[in-house]
Amino acid sequence: MKRKIPRIGDIIEMQTPKGLAYAQYTHKRPLYGSLLRVLPGLYARRPDSFKELVASKERFYIFFPLGAAVSRAIVTLVDNEAVPLWAQEFPLMRKAGGIDRSGKVLNWWLWDGKREWRVDCLSQKQKELSVAEVWNDTLLFERIVEDWSLQDEG
Repeated sequence: MKRKIPRIGDIIEMQTPKGLAYAQYTHKRPLYGSLLRVLPGLYARRPDSFKELVASKERFYIFFPLGAAVSRAIVTLVDNEAVPLWAQEFPLMRKAGGIDRSGKVLNWWLWDGKREWRVDCLSQKQKELSVAEVWNDTLLFERIVEDWSLQDEG
């Protein structure tokens, strides 16, 4: 793909120290920017087709400065696929609320893309929600390579 302006459905290729990783651009929010579905696996070479990979369950969602990363050739747009039905609706996400001096999160906010509400303690199911944060390429690549999971954040 020669295009430099990301569109919903674009597949993003990321060169990590352990191989190629992929994500799909699914949503855009004014305060956060581009939301990516980080797809499972690391690859020695680019797949011939992304249909199967896009149909798989994402590892997590994360906001990412996609336009800047594409224009600086930090990531590459390699294809565009329809966003799966389950991923077309904005995902429920969590944000840390109060944090004590030791760094412990005291409460959380849940966010559905439109409204927020506070919860004192996350349920097990809520610990599986993606975090509403913006990550740069260094952190995103590091988390992919480390096989980071959502439970690591809660």
